[in-house]
Formats: sequence, structure tokens, C-alpha cells
Amino acid sequence: MFTGLIEQVGVVASLIRGQQAAKLMVAAPKIFDDLKFGDSIAVNGACLTVTHERRGFAEFDLSAETLKKTTLGDLRISDKVNLERALPVAGRLGGHLVTGHIDGVGEIRAKIARVEGVDLQLSVPSELLRYIVIKGPIAVEGLSLTVADIRDGLVTIAVIPQTVKATNLGERSVGDRVNLEVDLLSKYIEKHLRGEPKGITDETMMRVGFLPMGWIDN
Repeated sequence: MFTGLIEQVGVVASLIRGQQAAKLMVAAPKIFDDLKFGDSIAVNGACLTVTHERRGFAEFDLSAETLKKTTLGDLRISDKVNLERALPVAGRLGGHLVTGHIDGVGEIRAKIARVEGVDLQLSVPSELLRYIVIKGPIAVEGLSLTVADIRDGLVTIAVIPQTVKATNLGERSVGDRVNLEVDLLSKYIEKHLRGEPKGITDETMMRVGFLPMGWIDN
């Protein structure tokens, strides 16, 4: 589990493509210094397992599924990637709960510079739009962000200057593809309610933890 708070921007040292899978090596001298085999690292939002490490470097295996569902296969040597280590049990949750399981890939349609930062307009796969709400969370390239607006199928996100500076979003351009993860809780709620009668009933409300009106004890 991750928080969507980027710890460091790493640099792609190599990407070796096989017939179906690939091996990715990333350099990050700060957070990789105490890394060990089997650790989980979110790389541009995708949870990867360390398969080999040496001081300042980590290597990851990219499965065919990972290459298909994320943008990691598009990486090139010297590209910058957002990095976050898994949240420790006693860690502080400063962003929102992020699993590192990418739900889909979006595209930057507009990048608008403002005095207080940058607005990004993203196209989002239609099947993900139902999980996204204004003022709700979304992870973009592993970064916990808040949705500012949704209009005509485009999701707008306001990015503050510090975030632009401390992540790879500042270098992203119109047309770039980005990894997306929607709010996990919305997917659980949808699964729980799937198959329920249309409309909201007292039984439906009770099943998701709400006490319907008129059920208050005297």
C-alpha cells in the first residue's frame, strides 16, 4: 500500500525488452541506499518488486500484463520516474490510499501554466470515469491528486508549484500518456451494490452501513 506522496524522482538506467516481458533498472541514490530484495516500490504509480539491488540502483521485472496496462514499456534511458516506497504500518497517511495497481492509462490533453501552479486536463478511459468525482482523489503517475473538474470526458487537476518541482509532472507534455489509479473505495462500493435493485432502499442503505430515516431508537 502507498500514499501517493512521491519520495524521490529517479532516472531510468536501462530497459531491456524480452519477447513478452522486460527488465527495468532505475537509479535513485537517496531512497535506494537501504533497499533489499523483495521490497515493493511504486514506479510511476505501478507497484513493482525489487529483483536485484545495488547501492543507488534497483532492478524490476515487468510482466507482459504490466507492459500492457501501464506506460512503463514506453520508458527510455534518462527518463524521470516518480518513486515511493511501501507505506510502513506505523507510517503517516498524508495522501490517500494507493494500491499501486494501475486501472488505466490517460493522456494529457492540455497543460495550462498558472501563477499558482499548473492545470492538467486528462482524457480518461470511459470505464473509469464513473469512479472519479470532483474533489475526489486520483493517482496520476503514482501521485495523489485532487480532481478539480470533470467536463466533456476530461478530468482537470490543479497541481501546485511544489508538486510540479518535486515530481516528473513538470516535464510532461501534451500528448504524453500517464498511469491512472482511481479511488479503491469506489470500486468496493460498486461491487457491493452490483445486482441490487435499482434505486436506494432501506435494505441497501443498511448493507452499506447507513441507518435509514425513522430507525433512530427512542
